[in-house]
Amino acid sequence: MSSIRPDIVDEARRVIGAARAEHVTLRAIGGVAVQLRARGPLHPALARPYRDVDLVTPRKQGRAAARTLRGLGYQPNERFNAMHGATRLVFYDVEHERQVDVFVGEFRMCHAIPIADRLELDDETVPLAELLLTKLQIVNLNEKDLRDLWAILYEHDVAEDDDETVNAGHIARLLAADWGLWRTSRQTIESARSHLTGTALAGPDQALLDDRLRRLWERIEAEPKSLRWRGRAKLGDRSQWYEEPEEISHAAFGAEP
Repeated sequence: MSSIRPDIVDEARRVIGAARAEHVTLRAIGGVAVQLRARGPLHPALARPYRDVDLVTPRKQGRAAARTLRGLGYQPNERFNAMHGATRLVFYDVEHERQVDVFVGEFRMCHAIPIADRLELDDETVPLAELLLTKLQIVNLNEKDLRDLWAILYEHDVAEDDDETVNAGHIARLLAADWGLWRTSRQTIESARSHLTGTALAGPDQALLDDRLRRLWERIEAEPKSLRWRGRAKLGDRSQWYEEPEEISHAAFGAEP
């Protein structure tokens, strides 16, 4: 019988703990990480079901992370992993019809985020700044992404450190060197603010989130921009500034695509 736990958040903890016992660094990102960093159950207006587990490992630990997941009962997507294993691995929990994505060295979807650089700051997840960046970098936001973004900032204030706060300075420095990521983040923050009135959050909670989003953007804008950033800004939207992320099908768990 599979030892994989039915509760996806408990299972993420099991995987991360098992990896730690084998001296392998794995940290959660995505919605599961949002819940892991919360002080308790998320606000009902921000909570959502989680379908998959997303993880990050340092570049040199991809093979070790794969061995750990195999040993824990996960089935690899052999073809995808052979082609993309240097940067991303895919595994399946067939029993519970769940997918596990492991980003190796960096997180690359619409934009590349150097997400593996500061994995030692927390025992279970990436730092809150990087967790928020995985949402800020999304060009086409959906409801679950907005809920995750709001939940991060509802639970954690914006500051200049990583002490249970979103390190706005770290985010600002990354965006000051990458116009494309800055451009998408601006769009995402504007969307997150404009959609607040359509949530089930009470007025004071909406105001809290709007204030934190506003202060985050002000900190981003205050950061001096690099020469590379200013050069790319001159071209603006005339050239596409983001990548189209590759989606891995959920249709057949454990089957080759």
